[in-house]
Amino acid sequence: MLGEQIIKGMAVTAKNFFGSYVSKERLTTVQYPEERLEQKANTRQFPFLVYDGDDWEKGLRCVACQICEKECPPKCIYIVKSKDKKLDYKGQAQLYPVTFDIDISVCMSCQICVEVCPFESIKMDTKFELSTADRFAGLLLTKDKLAKSNSYYQKLHPQDAAESDAVIAAEKAKAEAKVKAAAEAKAKADAEAKAKAAAAATAPPSIPPPATAK
Repeated sequence: MLGEQIIKGMAVTAKNFFGSYVSKERLTTVQYPEERLEQKANTRQFPFLVYDGDDWEKGLRCVACQICEKECPPKCIYIVKSKDKKLDYKGQAQLYPVTFDIDISVCMSCQICVEVCPFESIKMDTKFELSTADRFAGLLLTKDKLAKSNSYYQKLHPQDAAESDAVIAAEKAKAEAKVKAAAEAKAKADAEAKAKAAAAATAPPSIPPPATAK
C-alpha cells in the first residue's frame, strides 16, 4: 500500500508525543524540586574524600602523596602534608593531609584526580545543588566538607565501590600475610637459637688432649 510506512512512522511519532504527557517513562520534565530524577551510577560532579569507619579524621584514606594536586589541570586542589604519621588500614605508618582544599568554582569535573590516586581515597560525587551567595569561601571545600564515608560511596557508585573495596581488601590481606610470615620467621629463628643454647648448656665439657713430653 502506498504510504504505509509513512503512516506507521507517524503513528509511532504520535504515540511518543502523546505518551510524553501521560506516561511516566516518557515524561521529559519533572516538577523540580518536589520531584527529582534518580542519578545515574556513572554521574560525576565534584570530588570528595573517602574515609573508613566512623571517624573521618582517623579513617581518611588520603596519605597526602599530592599526586592529584600535581595532575589537576585547573590546579584547584591544595594539599599540606603532615609532619607526623598515623597508621593506615594496613597498619602502616603514613602521612596525612593537614590541609586538603578543593575550589569547586575552578574544578572542571575531569576525574583525573580519581584516576591517578593510588590509595582509592578520592572519588566523584553526584551532588549538584551547590549554589551559594559567597562565590569564594562558599565554593572552597575544606577537608571536613570533602570527607564522606565509604558507605556513602557504596550507595553512590555501588559497582566502583565494590571494586575499590576488593583492591583494598587484597592489599590488606597481602600486608597481613607479610607481617604473619615475618612473625613466623622470627619465632622460628628464636626457637632455633634457644635449642642451640640448650644443647650447648647440656653438652659435656670437652677434655683437652694430654701434653706430650719433650
